[in-house]
Amino acid sequence: MAILQLLIILWSLPYFLEAQIQYSHTALVSTTWTNNNLSLPSISSASRIILLNENGFACGFYTDYGGFFFAIGIAEAWTDWTAGNGSWHFSHLTWVANRNMSVSENATLQFLPEGNLVLRDADGTLVWSTNTSNMSVVGMKMMETGNLVLYNRNNKTVWQSFDYATDTLLPGQKLVVGQKLVASVSIGNRSEGSFFLSATSAGLSAFYQANVPQMYYKSFNTFDYSEIKSIQLDYTVSDNGTLCQFIMSASTGYVKPLSRSSYRCSQTSFIKYDPDGHLRFYDDTLDQPADLLADEMDECDYPTSCGTYGICSNGKCSCLSGFARDNDSMAQGKYGCVEINPITCEVPQRSLSLLTLEDVYYFNYIDPDAAALKETDMKSCQEACLKNCSCKIALFLQTGAFLRGNCFLPSPVLSLTRDAEGPFTNYIQVYKSYAFIKVSNHGKIGRVSRQIIAGSTTGIIVLVGLVVGLWIVLLRKRKNGAEGMEDFLNQLPGMPSRFTYEELKAATGDFHKKLGKGGFGSVFEGNLETGEKIAVKCLEGLGQGKKEFLAEIKTIGSIHHVNLVRLIGFCADKFNRLLVYEFMCNGSLDSWIFHKEPQQPSLDWEGRRRIILDIAKGLAYLHEECRQRIVHLDIKPQNILLDVKLHAKISDFGLSKLIEKDQRQVVTTMRGTPGYLAPEMFSSVITEKADVYSFGVVVVEVVCGRKILDRSQPECKHLLPIFMKAAQEGQLIDMVDNNNEDMQLHRSEAAETMKVATWCLQSDYTRRPSMSTVVKILEGKTDFQADLDFCLENPTAIRKEAELGTTTTLLPSLLSGAR
Repeated sequence: MAILQLLIILWSLPYFLEAQIQYSHTALVSTTWTNNNLSLPSISSASRIILLNENGFACGFYTDYGGFFFAIGIAEAWTDWTAGNGSWHFSHLTWVANRNMSVSENATLQFLPEGNLVLRDADGTLVWSTNTSNMSVVGMKMMETGNLVLYNRNNKTVWQSFDYATDTLLPGQKLVVGQKLVASVSIGNRSEGSFFLSATSAGLSAFYQANVPQMYYKSFNTFDYSEIKSIQLDYTVSDNGTLCQFIMSASTGYVKPLSRSSYRCSQTSFIKYDPDGHLRFYDDTLDQPADLLADEMDECDYPTSCGTYGICSNGKCSCLSGFARDNDSMAQGKYGCVEINPITCEVPQRSLSLLTLEDVYYFNYIDPDAAALKETDMKSCQEACLKNCSCKIALFLQTGAFLRGNCFLPSPVLSLTRDAEGPFTNYIQVYKSYAFIKVSNHGKIGRVSRQIIAGSTTGIIVLVGLVVGLWIVLLRKRKNGAEGMEDFLNQLPGMPSRFTYEELKAATGDFHKKLGKGGFGSVFEGNLETGEKIAVKCLEGLGQGKKEFLAEIKTIGSIHHVNLVRLIGFCADKFNRLLVYEFMCNGSLDSWIFHKEPQQPSLDWEGRRRIILDIAKGLAYLHEECRQRIVHLDIKPQNILLDVKLHAKISDFGLSKLIEKDQRQVVTTMRGTPGYLAPEMFSSVITEKADVYSFGVVVVEVVCGRKILDRSQPECKHLLPIFMKAAQEGQLIDMVDNNNEDMQLHRSEAAETMKVATWCLQSDYTRRPSMSTVVKILEGKTDFQADLDFCLENPTAIRKEAELGTTTTLLPSLLSGAR
């Protein structure tokens, strides 16, 4: 009983201390505060107050549970009725010292004797300081205005937070020329984001930070022969009481409102530059924040209103012609578009053309200096884009009746605006805008065809119905496996380009150059009329081959990622079924790590490390970033292709399985390749963790330089038991490829990567990491932490795999050449 009472006393001690503490608004040098509940008592560890003034402004530690920040904000009293005492917590943050580098529990804020205010993480790392050593600083004060001040013996300000605005301005706080506000990444991420608002001698300018900052707002200097000195939220006194206005101050002393609106001021008023690029006025008396620039800008004028390549019209979003909704953006609840048929720099210029859209405007027009070509003609603008392989869209703003104007080649291309009313006027000038979208001639023909089909009349639909009926009658006389193919393809959304059999026969030179043979057919090299090199996979037979064909069209045709092989198109011509992929000149991974040609350079450690990371990123995208989880189920070196820079891309989605987000697992027939099958596959239970296991096997092969099933090795046909034994004994360094000098030089790093493989190879799939966790570990963003089991709990499965490997392979794949 006495022990229980002692525990209750210790548990309630922080709350008791907080109830007794009297917060001060000042502090003297030689003081240290530690970020924990003993040093700074608090009912909620989300807010730990250090200084607090009578107006409710405070400074202290704050967390949104992603790390702690030393911050200033508006504090509110909060009572924990169950504990019987109160607490202060931040309701709004107005300034953050370390927004790009959070600290942890037990971090310290030190007010050093020499006058420097220093923030250190728990491990002693210096995170932030005021750099005020030896400036006679004696104290720190939380002012009633929300300004944190360091003062000297004469009570003069040496340093103040008002001079280092983050994303917020308080009444009386000035944004002087040369300073800027930087919006956060998002509401939950306080790091600096892509939007910044800059004060210049010409006025206030807002930008989206891209390769080159793109301006989307500019206030005009309305002072005669005077430069702007500062921009601020300030008090004005009227008959209705105290009001807040956002004003510009000139060097001559004159002031003018920047916004037409004024708002009643209170102790909780502030302006915040929000993550979406809007500048808003906040006050507790308002039902919702007021947009200060609403009189000058509508929602379509903001860079990210409809995401990349999106068109905003009357507040609604759509995609440009040749673009489709981006799955990644949709998963984040945002709008954005991606190219349906991406154009690379390998495509010859003669194979490209420009699709013209009229009355499409770009927010960056407000900045004439951003134009790539000034006072030019439309043809020169078009040619500039065609000659620039990174240019996706050219925008031409025509001024007046002389058919000349400014040419913009933005990168990236953010939201555009469509004006249904046509050209707009500005004083005496008439402006007309054109967008030129770069397309391949082949892709353009394909898109036109799809548009014609989409806009067909009722009569054509009836005719198509008759044709389909005739097709069904004919199919009944053929093999049952081909029935229903056209219906499936016609109903499938977001289809890639469709080719005829004759087109692909001509592209491959009558299927002359074979790159390799897989489980369901052969792969041939070819060239499209545009000059783009392709790999054509010819599926042979029906049955399982048909299932693979449908799976690849449905799966890879709707996803886009740099580490996935791009499906260019397909052919479903009578009984011919072919898949057209981008050509990967360096072939498959197995040819680089197993049977290297004498003249072929060997992969060094950096190359192998990059390939492993590329595979991990591709799988993380499939498992977590698509609308449905996609489980590949055949991850192996033969299905990892390498581009010209030896970056890895995952291919062959014929065995893939879609799993809904709310499904934990599915049951299906066993599929895959011996040696790479997860133990649970033998019971037909499938989750995305089956891919994690296969990834672990591939990592072992890449680092060891030998096959997981290798009959040429006398000691054991299966490498996995040897590997797990070495991992258990801490001897992974001995498993590194000893035929490669560079690998031996980096044995320690390679062994660390193999530890990740050990985690992926856990027999119990619930103990394996997610692929996003694997990516973070490989990128050094998080530490490896796992309680590993080195036992092979399913030796029967290993034995079955070895037996399968000596008799017949479930899905043989020998596609090791360039494809």
